[in-house]
Amino acid sequence: MEYLVIGSGVAGISGAAAIRQRDSGGRITILTEEAYPFYSRIRLPDFLAGRVSQEALQLKKESWYREQRIDLRLEQQVAALDVAAGSVRTLAGASFPFDRLLLATGGVSFVPPVAGAGKEGVFTLRTLGDAIRIRAHAATAKRVVVIGGGVLGLEAGNGLRLAGCQVTVIEFFDRLLPRQTDPVGSALLKARLEGMGFAFVLPARVEQILGEERVSGLRLADGRELACDLVIIAAGVRANLGLAREAGLAVDRGVLVDDRMCTSHPQIFAAGDLVQHRDTTYGIWPAAQEQGEVAGANLAGDDLRFTGMVPSNLLKVAGIDLFAMGDIDGEGRREQAAIVNLDEERAVYWKLVLDERERLIGAILFGDLSHRRRLVAAIDEVRAVSPGLRAALQEGHLERL
Repeated sequence: MEYLVIGSGVAGISGAAAIRQRDSGGRITILTEEAYPFYSRIRLPDFLAGRVSQEALQLKKESWYREQRIDLRLEQQVAALDVAAGSVRTLAGASFPFDRLLLATGGVSFVPPVAGAGKEGVFTLRTLGDAIRIRAHAATAKRVVVIGGGVLGLEAGNGLRLAGCQVTVIEFFDRLLPRQTDPVGSALLKARLEGMGFAFVLPARVEQILGEERVSGLRLADGRELACDLVIIAAGVRANLGLAREAGLAVDRGVLVDDRMCTSHPQIFAAGDLVQHRDTTYGIWPAAQEQGEVAGANLAGDDLRFTGMVPSNLLKVAGIDLFAMGDIDGEGRREQAAIVNLDEERAVYWKLVLDERERLIGAILFGDLSHRRRLVAAIDEVRAVSPGLRAALQEGHLERL
């Protein structure tokens, strides 16, 4: 059996490992545009800060690929997928046949239509190659502007702050982490980050990035100008759909897959940030890993199912504890049913979001994550909150969950 995996992120590597666990004799080839073997995207901000080496980011050593008899081909950009012929062609003209294929091409950074976005000194952070280029540029940069106040923007900004840069974050919405916090949590987060040296401009929209060939600043829609010598655009990620769309696979916001991670073609499976499963695109490491494992197992003849998961995010900025999971009701639509606790003196805040049947469907924890695992289990099982439990939670007893 000839297995071909396109993409070497967590979905592709997990898929390849799952194939090998079930098929000891099949040939597995991984093609990737990356110049580096499987590494931790999660730790790229630490690399920007100079706190981890490039070698420390690598998650699978060369010996693992040899032991698993996986043929890893780096810097191989796939230009075309011929479904009928069962083969792919790379940009360099090489052809690779397959009996079964796993698409794990992930996502690409979204760059909004801002004039000047192509100037030297303007970056997105998605790959290790991006991080290496940013770090090299940051060696001579002092003023950094991050466009986007989401998780990636704040973590990347913190990495550069730790590297000695002055960091200003521009966010289109009126609060930071609009998908992970409500106004109270965002205000606490903003105050903590300002105390660490961050500056913020929000709500605001960037109209133009200034400079000749190299960035020298940017202009906001209200006419204000900010001087800077490095810009990171962290405006979100979109599924990398080009290959799948041109091959005629069914796509929407992502490649459409069923619970087995099978696409509209029976011999082609997909996993990770690329896919749309039950109308959901996750964009988080745990989902990509589990989807990859399910896809790889089924490619090798197993019959596993991915039935979804409750999305969660943990902000990884030194000295700040923030966790969000499920429906955090950022706009206050379920405010009357929510259970809220705020300790301003300790800067500790949490909110539990309940549905119409008094079941726990989401939460925000800020400042104290000691009950995070208990909370995750309760949300995963959509636990009902009895009147007695509600009274205890309202008094601050999260340990009663």
